[in-house]
Amino acid sequence: MDMTREYLNGAFIPGSETLPALWATKAAKFRDSLGPRARLDLAYGPAPRNRFDLFLPHSTPKGLMIFIHGGYWLETDKSLWSHLAAAAIQRGWACALPGYTLAPEARIAQITAEVDAAITTACAEIAGPLVITGHSAGGHLTARMGNPDRSAALKARLTRIVPISPLADLEPLSQTDMQTNLHLDETEIAQESPARHALTTTAHIWVGGAERPAFLWQARTLSENWNCPWTVDAGTHHFNVIDGLEDPNSPLMQTCLNGV
Repeated sequence: MDMTREYLNGAFIPGSETLPALWATKAAKFRDSLGPRARLDLAYGPAPRNRFDLFLPHSTPKGLMIFIHGGYWLETDKSLWSHLAAAAIQRGWACALPGYTLAPEARIAQITAEVDAAITTACAEIAGPLVITGHSAGGHLTARMGNPDRSAALKARLTRIVPISPLADLEPLSQTDMQTNLHLDETEIAQESPARHALTTTAHIWVGGAERPAFLWQARTLSENWNCPWTVDAGTHHFNVIDGLEDPNSPLMQTCLNGV
């Protein structure tokens, strides 16, 4: 089996080449609409990408939701996804989007540690429950925040995680062309595959019904290994499965924040 093909997304989604420009436009418009309630590029560490954006509701936040961006740990940036904080803001929550150093400059273990640090720093800004979600590689990082080896400060605040289209076991990724830049070895695969470790919080896995079979396998594997619920969002593919984060009443947002 050609594992590189199994993890290609854009090649199987018509018109996907137009999406980055659309995301960038929506993200910029959203940031502009918030004015001073958009606090950008807050530092959590010394590296250039050790920054997070924090978006605030009109009143005292009910809690903090995190969205971690994807891009196979190799590409994209937090600024492309600002609009995915929209529903959380409308529901009265603050929402933070962390950046992180990309591979190959950083290994995945370092990226995991950076995200932990970013969330811990954001928690110092906002009181209340902590909910973490993220997409694709960000779904992987979301899932890693629910493993036992995370910082005590993060675990003390964490209420729920919702990994979206997560990469839960990294072994197949080492068999793709991305391995040239990811440099995964057996030790890191074991350490950084969230499905191989226990869950220490409440979790719900989310995946698009029209995704590549590899992503459906990854989501189901995580759900089974953690004995937690998963939702197959009928008709959605890898790039629009996150659109529900813009709608405060969407099933995805209800999964993230209802009952917290």
